Amino acid sequence: MEQFRKRFGISGSTLKIIAIISMAIDHFVASFLYRGIMTLPSVSANTDLMHVLRKLYSMMRAIGRPAFPIFCFLLVEGFCHTRNPKKYAQRLFLFALISEIPFDYGLRGGFFVSRHQNVFFTLFIGLMVMILYTKFWQKPLLQYVILALGLLAGKYFYVDYGFKGVFLIEVLFLFRNERLMQIVAGTLAISWEPPAVVAFLPISLYNGKRGLSLRYFFYAFYPVHLMVFGILTFYILPMIA
Repeated sequence: MEQFRKRFGISGSTLKIIAIISMAIDHFVASFLYRGIMTLPSVSANTDLMHVLRKLYSMMRAIGRPAFPIFCFLLVEGFCHTRNPKKYAQRLFLFALISEIPFDYGLRGGFFVSRHQNVFFTLFIGLMVMILYTKFWQKPLLQYVILALGLLAGKYFYVDYGFKGVFLIEVLFLFRNERLMQIVAGTLAISWEPPAVVAFLPISLYNGKRGLSLRYFFYAFYPVHLMVFGILTFYILPMIA
């Protein structure tokens, strides 16, 4: 398998592109289709059309599910290879703040929704768990406490994917040194969302190489595409419908 990955495997940037496309599809149907097109009186009154759109919605959301596990995997890989975890955490937190209004507007139509925070906050909590867990590597009891606090933070800060999202990051981190076990454990950890399991097919082909530098592209793409979808759904569509 290792030789196969080296010869036919995919880089981290390829994984990131797959995740970005998957995420964009997911957010587009969650915003423009579900909260836009499907709410138009002329559409919602058409039973046959709504039946087709509901099926399309479910199918496209399923296509979007693998994005999160891939981003979680890349977060763990990024932590394992970064020279400065502190700057990594600062960068994630900064873009979590920047992305919150686009996230709320793009997917809810409001500028502040207190009970649902964007995925950068989920990734930030996961990264802080990894940083603290590694710092106290000689104190296993404290490490368990850190893992538990991460889950509580995911739940009570209402981050995207909640404590289950943080748990997936923790699992991928704990099994980071054994790829097969990491894939098996990650699959089990995300099994509550069956379409997301597909993410571990491209992850299994990861060759350990960085590939193109797309770090800031993703950071910028996340809030920008959400804001664009929000403008299309809640501003432009009502004007032309």
